[in-house]
Amino acid sequence: MPLAHGINASAVDRTASPGADFYAYANGAWLKSATLRDDQSQTGPFTTISDEVLARTKVILEESAASGSAAGTATQKIGDYYWSFVDTAGIEARGLAPLAPVLDRIAKVKDKRALAAYLGGEVRADVDPLNDTNFDTGHILGLWVEQDLNDVSRVAPYLLQGGLGMPGASYYLDPSPPMQALRTKYVAYLTSLLELAHIAQPAAKAARVFELEKAIAKTHVSRADSEDVKKANNPWTHADFVKRAPGLDWPAFFGAASLEAPPSFIVWHPSAVTGIAALVKQKPLDLWKEYLVVRALDEAAPFLPQAFVDARFAFFGTALRGTPKPRDRWKRAVDATNAALPDAVGKLYVARHFRPEYKADLDHMVSGIVAAFGRRVDALSWMAAETKEKARAKLKTLRVGVAYPDAWRDDSGLTIVRGDALGNAERAQLYRYKLALAKIGKPADRGEWAMAPQEVNAVNLPVRNALNFPAAIFAPPFYDPEATAAVKYAAIGAIIGHEISHSFDDQGAQFDADGKLASWWTPADFAHFQASGAALASQYDSYKPFPDLAVNGKQCLGENIADLAGLAASYDAWKTSLGGQPAPVIDGLTGEQQFFVSFAQSWQTKTRDEAMRGQIATDGHAPAQFRALTVRNLDAWYAAFDVQPKDALYLAPEARVRVW
Repeated sequence: MPLAHGINASAVDRTASPGADFYAYANGAWLKSATLRDDQSQTGPFTTISDEVLARTKVILEESAASGSAAGTATQKIGDYYWSFVDTAGIEARGLAPLAPVLDRIAKVKDKRALAAYLGGEVRADVDPLNDTNFDTGHILGLWVEQDLNDVSRVAPYLLQGGLGMPGASYYLDPSPPMQALRTKYVAYLTSLLELAHIAQPAAKAARVFELEKAIAKTHVSRADSEDVKKANNPWTHADFVKRAPGLDWPAFFGAASLEAPPSFIVWHPSAVTGIAALVKQKPLDLWKEYLVVRALDEAAPFLPQAFVDARFAFFGTALRGTPKPRDRWKRAVDATNAALPDAVGKLYVARHFRPEYKADLDHMVSGIVAAFGRRVDALSWMAAETKEKARAKLKTLRVGVAYPDAWRDDSGLTIVRGDALGNAERAQLYRYKLALAKIGKPADRGEWAMAPQEVNAVNLPVRNALNFPAAIFAPPFYDPEATAAVKYAAIGAIIGHEISHSFDDQGAQFDADGKLASWWTPADFAHFQASGAALASQYDSYKPFPDLAVNGKQCLGENIADLAGLAASYDAWKTSLGGQPAPVIDGLTGEQQFFVSFAQSWQTKTRDEAMRGQIATDGHAPAQFRALTVRNLDAWYAAFDVQPKDALYLAPEARVRVW
């Protein structure tokens, strides 16, 4: 935590050289003493704040569960959802019975048309390719409902690749020994699910299902390629699906998914849509039914008896992330309730835990950082005047939501039944899906939030040119209202700058001020921008957390551009906020040194090796210790710590990446 509202001086390792290992300098003492709980795959500021938010939310949910509120009220719904999840005695008593209707529907799939209808009926709106850490979904295809890339007057349905049980295609296809070992453990997990469900020949069926998922994985594009929005912009009509993706009964699929009405879709991953349709035709029906049973068991496992929970954690918790022990049941119950009823919980959380006066302070910071970004655009020597004008237009129309939405989501149509944990989850997921379907064809609501106020995170929505900064992230060490200006701008300011900059990263730069996928660059300017991005990707390619594994600079390019541009804009805004006066020296550090140390401390993280390997395989974010090295590209960092050519982190001025 910050000391005296400044940097955490006790975390700094004064014996380390900033120019040799800046992350160790800023965090070395903390890294030596920090420990991971058995239920953690990593720890740091994000997890510390999340733990506090969970504890606060637990109080709200337990009070709601005990309130005896009238049926249909928000407190009844969140209280009964939470209580149903923690009622382990009731869950044990019901056994597999809550899943019986689903297993019965699978058993009744008699032909490929019925299979298509079943697959369509399982589609849910639970993915976002521009923001999700991992958009591969256990459902055969994922639906994203958002403003049309090409027509800003309407919301469109997008179809994305899915169908995998493991986090991404590389888990099935990467030949490295760690991935091969995980595949063996995954098949063992699928076998255990089938055994627990008393299904015959569990090992043979698990092996066959894995091979089918592997075939699906081969149709998927990589995370890095998926982030190329132009490759994703594939409008298809209903007729196009029949012609371009034969093998799946598309009328049956869309009918069951309630997607008959939209005249067209944007197919984000055409190779997956085509490939999955072909697999439906090629593979026998019985194999697909085995697959559906396994997917149903896996998805329902958190809401089933403890043996299912333990089996799932053994793979997804221990094997994938190296975590020895599952999180407490109540913590998982809070997460599940937040996912099902985000606004109902969020409204109560904000009322108790977000001070209104913070909003004015944060709005002021946002305005200052947006203005600083604009000044950086104006100062770019390589950018043509017409491109600058379009960039300023994006900044002018940027919609920033701080703490909570202006309008809360209406959950009056969602039924929550006390004692029906799995049913509640299924109804909540279906309810979200129906809300998403209702938006199709209508104008996008730029004020609609994509995150809950109690989420410790932030998001940029490039298709709407909008940002969300949930209330929960405004807590120390990210946000301390009494912090020194250097610390405040380096911590929460850099986060604000990061999200603003996403509107101008490798993805965001392809959208205009209205959120339309349209070029607003001169060819020369865009070529310069792409060259800068390639240089930054190359810089991150050189970082190797393991001897056999490097960071994928292309995969995390958008986040790294946002880190760099956001930090630079926040630094400028901090200097402006000083009004020409020098920053005070604190703990022997100048203001500039405090700024950069505070930024590095915001990425203070200890991670298990298994979790980091998984992050590198599928995540769009680089590991924390390398995000802290963004400072290598800012001239002010070199001056602050007298970093010289002899130092390991030194980059010659011409090698420092200057995207914005």
